[in-house]
Amino acid sequence: MENYFKMNMTRQEIDAISNLGLAHMGDCVFEILCRSYLCAQGGKNVGRLHRDTIAMVKAGSQAKFADKLLPMLTEEELAYYRRGKNAHVHAVPKSTTPAEYAKATGLEALFGALYLAGRTDRLNELFRAVMEEEPC
Repeated sequence: MENYFKMNMTRQEIDAISNLGLAHMGDCVFEILCRSYLCAQGGKNVGRLHRDTIAMVKAGSQAKFADKLLPMLTEEELAYYRRGKNAHVHAVPKSTTPAEYAKATGLEALFGALYLAGRTDRLNELFRAVMEEEPC
């Protein structure tokens, strides 16, 4: 039986997933990292946790996160980021620009690929590095 909390897909299997499929996975991975980060800070009621999570996971915030993250990425990681960034999305929320949305989709695709590869240590390393530098 597959352990869906600890994935271990090969690069070939991950590469077979569409760009937006990777972003779909990465969207939830990024959100769970943000929720975990906020809960670990403590002292917030559920309403505040929700508002802070929404602020962190919106496309504009993810785009800023991606900008900080880019210098830390390997060539393989950059390739996944670019795949997501260049994905053809059909709609962009009114609250963001197409450029921000593209960066956010790139970030999500990268996080999706890392998660599916079972590289949770690397996910934590990248997330922590940006959050310690300057929280989004």
